[in-house]
Amino acid sequence: MSKRTELALVFLLDFITLNGAFAAYFWFRIRSGLFSFAIEPEFFLPMIAVYIFWLLVFGLFGLYRSWYAQSRLDEMFTLMRATLVGALVLFFVIFIDDESATTETGARWLILGYWFLIFAFVTSGRMAVRFLQKRFLESGIGSRNTIIVGFTKKAQELADMVLTYPALGYSPKGFVVVREEQSQKKKISEYRGIPVLGKARQLPTLIREKSIKEVLIGLDSTEHSQLLEIIRYCNGYDVGMKIMPDLYDIVSGQARVSSIYGFPLMEVMPELMKPWESAMKRLIDIIVALLILVVGLPVWLLVALSIRVDTKGPIFYKQERVGRNGAIFNMLKFRSMVANAEQKSGPVWAEKNDPRVTRIGKLIRRIHLDEVPQFINVLVGDMSLVGPRPERPHFVEKLSKQIPLYRRRLRVRPGITGWAQVKHKYDQTVEDVKTKIKYDLFYIENMSWRMDMKILFNTLYVMLRGKGHA
Repeated sequence: MSKRTELALVFLLDFITLNGAFAAYFWFRIRSGLFSFAIEPEFFLPMIAVYIFWLLVFGLFGLYRSWYAQSRLDEMFTLMRATLVGALVLFFVIFIDDESATTETGARWLILGYWFLIFAFVTSGRMAVRFLQKRFLESGIGSRNTIIVGFTKKAQELADMVLTYPALGYSPKGFVVVREEQSQKKKISEYRGIPVLGKARQLPTLIREKSIKEVLIGLDSTEHSQLLEIIRYCNGYDVGMKIMPDLYDIVSGQARVSSIYGFPLMEVMPELMKPWESAMKRLIDIIVALLILVVGLPVWLLVALSIRVDTKGPIFYKQERVGRNGAIFNMLKFRSMVANAEQKSGPVWAEKNDPRVTRIGKLIRRIHLDEVPQFINVLVGDMSLVGPRPERPHFVEKLSKQIPLYRRRLRVRPGITGWAQVKHKYDQTVEDVKTKIKYDLFYIENMSWRMDMKILFNTLYVMLRGKGHA
């Protein structure tokens, strides 16, 4: 079962179970004759409204993410928390409604019965999906292409695990060796039918060619120093990474433990924002971007006219940048340099007092007005208000070879501003980039909507002081 099929089936069963629970509750409270009410409420419109409410609640609690190889008990407890919080919200809504309709007080406590119905109905539907998913995975349908790093006893234990428990959803395509002598010492080229595909440094190529979605890392204690290299090879690709337990001390604070079938694995550098925080971040992105673009429209039109009058060339400047998971998009800016500024020099970073900057360009760069069209990028989802600044493909390839974990920045949506922009100057050298990477990684490991607010206020302060790069 693919992710898309899994999600579609979950949505379908949630639609049936959520509305089924509402229908059962409606019949008991309204049709049974056991409770009085001033005016009989409608059925279909409240049912649709409540269904949308539950979709939002479940989304915020992460109940529509993929549950590959996750504990069914964990999902059940998450459902319990989500339905309990949702039922409490509905209780207070019903309380206010009943007060205005002078409904008897005792009836509102029936929301507890509704909570039980919701939990029982939805849990039954979810468990049916997981049972079906397990059967599909055991048949080899919908499993994720997997590479195992290492060819040691530990790596072979990982292979034994995924072959013994196909319901985990891993389809092993091969091993990659960290040290070449691992496979050559005994002239072994495969283990239990899983071939050795090459060396660890070939991971980027193998991930693309084999459509790899999971990387399982099984290294000996003598190979701990190789772990950062392995992570660097995988960063920037949409793959999950999991390691054996005794490597936890190396990535302390960057791993999440999960135990499947009694076999512990740890996820390397997962997304740390909770689903509700991710939703809040995206909502803030959309609201702020719309407000700035609409409210400031007269100013943006004046800036556009000034650029047109100042020098020949287009008003907007479009440039390819690398976004989340390596996706390429066109980032928009108000043009602040002469047209075709890089025609002779090729891709280069802007310098302080750059001679290519126009008169109007110096002004709008100083107060960051050249960045305003990027709010369009935010609206369409290419960027966020806050995140690591997106870089050009040329520099991403160059810097990925020079700076460990550089591609880690590509695991999140790039931003108009970020912690690195607040704390450091514009990039002019590789050393500047190395410094800013530290700030970017700090932000990624501590992402929250509260930190976003802090960065936005700091950015506003910098703009008001006119400390932009001219």
